[in-house]
Amino acid sequence: MPKENTEQQWYVMRDLKRRNAKEPAYKQLQESGVKVFVPMKWQLVIRKGKKVREEVPFIQDLLFVCDSRQHLDPIVEKNRTLQYRWLRNTYREPMTVSDSEMEKFMFAISQSESPRYYLPEEITPQMYGRKIKIIGGSLNGYEGALITKKGSKSRWLLIEIKDCLAAGVEVLPEYIQFV
Repeated sequence: MPKENTEQQWYVMRDLKRRNAKEPAYKQLQESGVKVFVPMKWQLVIRKGKKVREEVPFIQDLLFVCDSRQHLDPIVEKNRTLQYRWLRNTYREPMTVSDSEMEKFMFAISQSESPRYYLPEEITPQMYGRKIKIIGGSLNGYEGALITKKGSKSRWLLIEIKDCLAAGVEVLPEYIQFV
């Protein structure tokens, strides 16, 4: 087997199951011991006639899976609703995210109570503020763009996974250094 098939890396995948599926792919993969990251948001849903606050995926079909192709391919073949996301203009080359980029993204998300997720097409040039670096606090050393939202007094650092997803994480003004 080629090295790339046995090496663990983060694959960008999609789950074609419906929103109300009892066992979405990310839960099945977690139960089988595979490392999975799904961007989640809080949403009010109705369960048995009552409104309940529940964590649901931000993008229904998006999940990041850390494993080797050798281990994932049989799972994907067995589960028809689980698919790789493919790079454009290539022949069957799956989208991947580097370990460092993924770890940085997941850590930043975990440090925020309510991160704001953005699709790549939602980020406009007007949203990009100045380049900043975080000095101190839990996000010490992070660099990125300051998100400016009209009417908001909060400061948000934009953290991106190229061509996939971006998140705004709230940062305190005393930790911001303009670059």
